[in-house]
Amino acid sequence: MADKNNDNKMSREEAGRLGGEATSSSHGKEFYEDIGEKGGEATSQNHDKEFYEDIGQKGGENSNSGGNNSGGNNSGGSKMSREEAGRKGGKNSHSGGNNS
Repeated sequence: MADKNNDNKMSREEAGRLGGEATSSSHGKEFYEDIGEKGGEATSQNHDKEFYEDIGQKGGENSNSGGNNSGGNNSGGSKMSREEAGRKGGKNSHSGGNNS
């Protein structure tokens, strides 16, 4: 489907999609790993432990909303819940990292 506005110009959505496709076809897995790592480093420098605790908590809360795709509780109590993993992950993220 062509996303054109009244001036027969490409829409932002179409331009973004085409740009993303061009980037994807011209860069490999390493490119995306590198930019992901750089983004993670920048985020860790700009946010404190509380930020990671909050997103870990939210991730745990959201991971079990809606349908339950786990197929039931077949773990016999040996596996931790997604909520608990989110809380623990949030509390452990960013601890012991930068000492700057």
